[in-house]
Amino acid sequence: MMNDSLAVLQKEMDDIMRHAGSEATFPPNCFLAMKAEFVSYESRLSLVVAMPVLEESLNPMRTMQGGFLLAAFDNAFGPLSYLAARAPCVTTNLNAQFIRTITPGDRLTVHARVASRGAQMLHMTAEAFNSKNKLVGVATAGATVMRLSSKSLK
Repeated sequence: MMNDSLAVLQKEMDDIMRHAGSEATFPPNCFLAMKAEFVSYESRLSLVVAMPVLEESLNPMRTMQGGFLLAAFDNAFGPLSYLAARAPCVTTNLNAQFIRTITPGDRLTVHARVASRGAQMLHMTAEAFNSKNKLVGVATAGATVMRLSSKSLK
């Protein structure tokens, strides 16, 4: 059953995607591949996304590879940027610090927030936690708002 905050997220994203063009998808394939799910949303301010640590994301030491942790952050920053700007956005920078490892069978939860919003640029911050609520990593991202017509997405 969808909670109220996720119903708001779906409505707001549907409105944005109607103007983004027929080839745009939400959630995107990269989100689905990580088996991510939306947990909660505060309109235009914050988004929480959770996902299992999959075998496909492991490095040789059998912990989540840093690149997959970055992808997890981006799978929260991406939708949040669209929702906060009310338009498609492009991530222009993504910086992270890795605090501790996370292993298969655990669940990663990313809490992303809009730190500042301008006419053309967003700045976001996020923290990622394991299932014991221990900090796994932190990240910041900048996104440029794209004022695109549906034809320019092709």
